[in-house]
Amino acid sequence: MKKLLILAMLGFAHCCIAQHQLYIPDTLSGTTFDITVHRDSVQLKPGKFTQTFGINANAYLGPTLLLKKGDSISLNVHNQMGDTTTMHWHGLHVAPKNDGGPFNMIMPGMSWNPMFVVRNNAASYWYHPHMMGKTAEQAIKGDAGFIIVRDNAEAALTLPRTYGVDDIPVIVQSFELDTNNQFMPKGMVDSIVLVNGTDSPYVNMPAQVVRMRLLNASGERTFNFGFTANRSFKIIASDNGLLQAPVNTTRISIAPGERYEILLDLTGLNGQTLYLMSYASELPMGVQGGPTMPMPPGSPPMNSPLNGIDFNILQINVTAPTASPVTTIPSALAVDTPLTESLLHTNRSINMTADSMMVMDGPFYFNHNLFDMMRIDYRIPVNNVEVWTLLDSTMVAHPFHLHDVHFYILDRNGNPPPLYERGRKDVLMIEPNETVRFIAQFTDFADTSTPYMYHCHILMHEDDGMMGQFIVTPGSPISVATIDNSRDAKLFPNPASETVTISTNHMGKEATVTATDLTGRILFHGTSTEDQLLLNVAEWPKGMYLINITTGDSTSVKKLIVQ
Repeated sequence: MKKLLILAMLGFAHCCIAQHQLYIPDTLSGTTFDITVHRDSVQLKPGKFTQTFGINANAYLGPTLLLKKGDSISLNVHNQMGDTTTMHWHGLHVAPKNDGGPFNMIMPGMSWNPMFVVRNNAASYWYHPHMMGKTAEQAIKGDAGFIIVRDNAEAALTLPRTYGVDDIPVIVQSFELDTNNQFMPKGMVDSIVLVNGTDSPYVNMPAQVVRMRLLNASGERTFNFGFTANRSFKIIASDNGLLQAPVNTTRISIAPGERYEILLDLTGLNGQTLYLMSYASELPMGVQGGPTMPMPPGSPPMNSPLNGIDFNILQINVTAPTASPVTTIPSALAVDTPLTESLLHTNRSINMTADSMMVMDGPFYFNHNLFDMMRIDYRIPVNNVEVWTLLDSTMVAHPFHLHDVHFYILDRNGNPPPLYERGRKDVLMIEPNETVRFIAQFTDFADTSTPYMYHCHILMHEDDGMMGQFIVTPGSPISVATIDNSRDAKLFPNPASETVTISTNHMGKEATVTATDLTGRILFHGTSTEDQLLLNVAEWPKGMYLINITTGDSTSVKKLIVQ
């Protein structure tokens, strides 16, 4: 019955003007959750049905999981989709064995039973597959759903929280279908937009303060959300929790994987209609969804009819207020003390690159490397406080997602981030030629065998290898002030002015050498199977540098003085 309801809402909106009532996903609550992923189909356009992956009774997408901070929960994920998959709890702080990354595979016909304590603050999260090479296909076909975490601090605030009435989940997706009405995971001419799996949707909202939980679950499109008539709204939460205070605005740009919660005051508007829009004409070139960039001959098509234009996402019909309406917006929300660089232990840098500046569709690299499941990119001591510097050296913007922990954005090109980006985050957008720094602490979970991921959340980029992995290890944090002075690697001469010899003493194993300045900027990155590596530092500015030498499970960090 529910499948028929969803199909009716998806309908034939592409051959007529009919609007369809927004589907509000059903909910699962408690401490034990059963999730069954199966093959299904819906009719998105006239002709052939579109093959999908549904969850439980749904033909497309899954139920919203309602979690409470502090609860011990058990999830039973049953794979009936006929293909190997995983299930990642995007944004949740869990041990790597429960994270649902590429190593947590669920074979066809099998089940997976992660169990963990909910440690996250109240916010909007989501779940989706993370199968290497198949994330785009499986997620875009509908294997995804919302997660809402509640806690006592959020419950004490006067906020809308009646699910589906004044607290509305808004899962926005765009995609391309082929001539047989089937999903194209790498299609960049997306012309269909769904909200909660509904095409051409409308929703009835009461004439009071309402809460909208915005999730961009698209494979590659960024949405620049706003409302008709430039109606203002308040941003109250980012990826991992409430902001310290509401931020008033008329626009918010949300990249794939990001979530923001907003409050919209509809008081006194009973009987009126407005629209949630994407003002894509305001996006810069290079952000997928903004104006189409000129493409070199032979490149795949990227000229979506949605690029660089303003279009409706969701029609909002304002109805009578509820019996107990929320009519005010709190001036203060959460007590949150961001990490500061005074706590810093380690700097890391990631340069995003491509084979040339003309590449628009990948592959894209982190520090010139594609993902390798056999390679651990970073070994991070538990409780380490780190600043990561991200540089986008491509012509395409990339939403960067870090598993395991939240982070705080320190600056963009040396400037403080906007107010709405100063809360807890797990995804951030880096535009071409932009440098962004964030700070994070890797708490609670040390595991020397199972890694966490970091990756671009444009799903085709992730599937093509724009991903790395790290292990959180037991032991004390590595402090910049107490650099490793072990004898397993040596630098000479030190200080140096022209060249320095790095003696890796790696007993024939491959050594990875990375040289950074104290801001984390990479000046050299390479590998060697020789016992010694000669590094030219003649053009480096005078000062202190860090030489990171990794061989197998051993890492040494050495100070180098250039004079």
